[in-house]
Amino acid sequence: METITKAYRTGGADTVLDLTADCADFVRPLGDGLLHVFVPHATAGLAILETGSGSDDDLLAALGDLLPADDRWRHRHGSPGHGRSHVMPAFVPPYASVPVDDGVLGLGTWQSICLVDLNVDNHERFVRMDFLPG
Repeated sequence: METITKAYRTGGADTVLDLTADCADFVRPLGDGLLHVFVPHATAGLAILETGSGSDDDLLAALGDLLPADDRWRHRHGSPGHGRSHVMPAFVPPYASVPVDDGVLGLGTWQSICLVDLNVDNHERFVRMDFLPG
């Protein structure tokens, strides 16, 4: 198994960050297998979706409707609504797996691998990429 961990800065706002290019660079020399991507954080997730056409903003809007940044959350440390960040991984899981054929991600035409982060208190995130050869 081949593994790398990369650090990303997500900033102080709800974020959908496209990781596809980094994932593609990682698997390019590795042949056939499975890419497993994991975020070792309790307040971030990974989604496979179309980006750049408004879908990333639509995802953030839907999560904002479903998980508002207000004072309803029992988990209350940090900025207002911080507790929602701890619930989000139940809806946007902290992992994704993608087949790899001859070093090429098996994504559909419009699919991207994205880090989703609603936690405005933590600006640095780590993403682990594991390649399991076929």
